[in-house]
Amino acid sequence: MPLDGDVTRDDDRDHLAELVVVMDRLRSPGGCPWDAEQTHASLAPYALEEAYELVEAIEHDDRAGLREELGDLLLQVVFHARVAAEHADSPFDVQDVAADLVAKLVRRHPHVFADEQAAPDDEGRHIAWDRIKREEKARASVLDGVPLALGALARAQKLVARAQRAGLTVPTPAPAISAGSSIDADELGAQLFALVVRARAAGLDAEGELRRTTAAWEAHVRAAEADAADH
Repeated sequence: MPLDGDVTRDDDRDHLAELVVVMDRLRSPGGCPWDAEQTHASLAPYALEEAYELVEAIEHDDRAGLREELGDLLLQVVFHARVAAEHADSPFDVQDVAADLVAKLVRRHPHVFADEQAAPDDEGRHIAWDRIKREEKARASVLDGVPLALGALARAQKLVARAQRAGLTVPTPAPAISAGSSIDADELGAQLFALVVRARAAGLDAEGELRRTTAAWEAHVRAAEADAADH
């Protein structure tokens, strides 16, 4: 297949297959020394960075940025799959990754691909998804599998959602209200967690709303800086 540097869309070309060929060339002898040196561990920070940049493009409704960041995230998938293909004992490639994903999507949507009736609402479908996922992975708890690497706020809301969908009623920390202006560590944690629970009850994304408010505050600070520089 031609690799002529043309970045325009050509429906007669399989650009996903071309991407795999390009990655293979970069990783192979005579390719890029930096690409050849990478491991799953060394690439991990880039996957996180690209995911955050994708979220930023979405939040700014940046269509060009969205397209670019999706490509950068796809690169991480292809890169990791290429590294995995070199494993001496249990190699797999991007085709194996795609095959596993297809099977998972079909298995976890029995209301679409099998004769199972769909849940009447999003909450019910989430519950069914969690049940199937728990059975697949033989997890002991509905809370298993929520990554520790998630930000504290995002992880808290994920755990709260999992517990509530499972019908668990576990008391949450009661936030104390200080009489003065100071606050201790336990009090702060309890108040933040209580806000996550309130956000969940109101159907709000606590992580997203904090990002939005922080971005607005940042814009005001930058505007104040620019105004001060002009005077």
